[in-house]
Amino acid sequence: MEIRVNPTRMELNRLKGRLRMAQRGHKLLKDKRDELMRKFLELIRENKQLRDKVEKELSRSFASFLLASAVMSSETLEEAIMYPKARVEVEVSTRNLMSVHVPQFSEPPGAGDADAYPYGFATTSGELDTSIAALSEALPHLLHLAELEKAVYLLAEEIDKTRRRVNALEHVLIPQLHQAIRYISMKLDENERGALTRLMKIKDIVRKEA
Repeated sequence: MEIRVNPTRMELNRLKGRLRMAQRGHKLLKDKRDELMRKFLELIRENKQLRDKVEKELSRSFASFLLASAVMSSETLEEAIMYPKARVEVEVSTRNLMSVHVPQFSEPPGAGDADAYPYGFATTSGELDTSIAALSEALPHLLHLAELEKAVYLLAEEIDKTRRRVNALEHVLIPQLHQAIRYISMKLDENERGALTRLMKIKDIVRKEA
């Protein structure tokens, strides 16, 4: 869609001001998009490293739990873990990351101090203890992983929105403004040439009459 304009000098100055603002906004948005991409890739790398670590911790916990299941009766195992002793609480806040509000998860102070074992040690195996301990150690990493994955998702959305704005300015608005400015400039030049021609004719007429 073209910009409809009146071919006047005032309109020309107004469009030149809009063009300067659009070019400045385009540069700022491109810089923002590039910085968002840099931060996005940084979070992706951190997310991958943490995910690998959490998967190893959970695999270790599940392997120990399978060993415990093999050496303990199902009734004893079920009774041991039926009533959890520790309670997990999570505090949720937000932080500003490149103008994107991403969640931040953390355990309240002293939340990890409670005993994670909901059973006595006389009738259970050491493998169950290892499994519970590994799960307890993995919890902070799981919280941080959830935080990272949500941040990555929100950054990806912001990158997409910023990219669309950059493209709209670069391929639509700025070319339209250039075209409108050229059109007005040509019209003004044409009017000036017409006025100069008329003036010269008037001078010729006046000179002949004189």
